[in-house]
Amino acid sequence: MPIATVNPANGETLKTYEAMGEEEIERRLQLAEATFRTYRTTTFDERARLMRKAADLLEEDQQDIARVLTTEMGKPIQQARAEAAKCAKAMRWYADHAEELLADEEPSDTDVKDSGASRVRVRYRPLGPVLAVMPWNFPLWQVVRFAAPALMAGNVGLLKHASNVPQTALYLEDLFHRAGFTEGCFQTLLIGSAAVDDILRDERVKAATLTGSEPAGRAVASTAAEMIKKTVLELGGSDPFVVMPSADIDRAARVAVTARVQNTGQSCIAAKRFIVHTDVYDAFAERFAEGMKALKVGDPMAEETEVGPLSSEQGLRDVEELVDDAVRGGAEVLCGGERPDGPGWYYAPTVLAGITREMRIHREEAFGPVATLYRAADLDEAVLIANDSPFGLSSNVWTRDEAEVDRFVRDLEAGGVYVNGMTASHPAFPFGGVKRSGYGRELSGHGIREFCNITTVWHGA
Repeated sequence: MPIATVNPANGETLKTYEAMGEEEIERRLQLAEATFRTYRTTTFDERARLMRKAADLLEEDQQDIARVLTTEMGKPIQQARAEAAKCAKAMRWYADHAEELLADEEPSDTDVKDSGASRVRVRYRPLGPVLAVMPWNFPLWQVVRFAAPALMAGNVGLLKHASNVPQTALYLEDLFHRAGFTEGCFQTLLIGSAAVDDILRDERVKAATLTGSEPAGRAVASTAAEMIKKTVLELGGSDPFVVMPSADIDRAARVAVTARVQNTGQSCIAAKRFIVHTDVYDAFAERFAEGMKALKVGDPMAEETEVGPLSSEQGLRDVEELVDDAVRGGAEVLCGGERPDGPGWYYAPTVLAGITREMRIHREEAFGPVATLYRAADLDEAVLIANDSPFGLSSNVWTRDEAEVDRFVRDLEAGGVYVNGMTASHPAFPFGGVKRSGYGRELSGHGIREFCNITTVWHGA
């Protein structure tokens, strides 16, 4: 895949970039290693000052970088601005909280005495250069939610971004440099996917984090395992959105629309499978389909646009194939089900009912504005349908019955359960999944500790 900016609203190639050669990659690896030796000794106050400066600069650049995001991957401009603002918030959160999250821990006096020590501490120390392989769908946020905690912990970062967002990748490198981080603290590697394996095998790279597809996750995890290196993986998701009879059906249907089409449906944590109790199924389905059909699809640079183009022609074909397969298998199209006339990689917001286990869309992630509806006879069947997926990233539950909430929290196979609301990430809360959605956690204290050497310091009596 070429490293290029291709506008998904019209298919026009705007900029192309040459992949870095071996000499430049080697220079950057040497720089990362050398920088880590000194950066690891900086204080939390020094790192926080730089991180807050990066947040300030990002807010100043918000309008311009939002237009870059929209041009490169088609995100509606309002959502692009919101993504930039969210990144600045996360930077400041880690600047404010990193020191306390990584403070030394002291075991109980009883355990210290029992060990024969006079003092025991658990200390969090940085690992070194961390390779981040990042996707295009949230091209700022996915990087910042790795970079902010990693840099605040004293690590340095190497970014291999998706090949269709090179301007965003270069902007992020420049942002951290302008904030005052030395050049080797955060570097962008303009390389293709084939170059990742050799870099991950390099002894100077100590760990890796990847957000992306299952095949990419398997490749990185396999190499990292061979080299005995720590990894964090956030892969696909096909999140359930369960609606029970006690829910506010009107509100659930409104939120369901947003939950499905955020980022034009190209989000791992977007709700994708809508599982509705039979008593309220018809009412929900009608309201949900009406809301999806009413969405404004159009130029992602227009303020009123709610659904833009898919990021690539291949992404559009993938969505079309899933929908066509479901329709051939007997699925009912409540709205959408086709690409609009005109240029660009657009697909109409779509709701499919009558989904069966034999349809590909039941097992595969639909990365576009396509929702599937399921009818559940009771809570037990709702849980069975929700868990009948290879993924387990997050989940949404709509009910006012606390006993039902307890059951869902206990039984749903997911990294998060959002009750009477849609899944959203926040720097204070851990984020990640189970099953084929990956392992490890980002954000919160759990995220910043993922790339730390957890060290026991024992003092004799």
